[in-house]
Amino acid sequence: MIGPMAGTDYPLLDLFLTMVWFFVFVIWVTTVIVVIVDIFRSRDLSGWGKAGWFILVLILPIIGVVAYLLARGAKMAEHSRQDVEAQEKAMREYVRSAGGGATKADELEKLADLRDRGILSDEEFAQQKARVLA
Repeated sequence: MIGPMAGTDYPLLDLFLTMVWFFVFVIWVTTVIVVIVDIFRSRDLSGWGKAGWFILVLILPIIGVVAYLLARGAKMAEHSRQDVEAQEKAMREYVRSAGGGATKADELEKLADLRDRGILSDEEFAQQKARVLA
């Protein structure tokens, strides 16, 4: 005997549409979260600007998110790029510090920079270079 749990009460098309609406909802929630995070990490917005955008997104979410994406979408990409660059810089510094200090090439580069800026004379540069290479 086939009972009500056999799927006759919920056709396959309804299941498909339910899945589509579920994924649309997940995408919407993710978009709202990304917009709110970007509002609060924006250094170029004042406190009142952040409060205004947040209240707009909170009270009228569809209008607020669409307006934010239209008005500040390019800034969102810029903030994301800056975050990636900061993470890469922190990783390089960590690897450099965990690697046991500066290499000879790093020290020679610093000495050349000091000579180019006029802090070291050519004689001092030659002495320091000999010390590094020894």
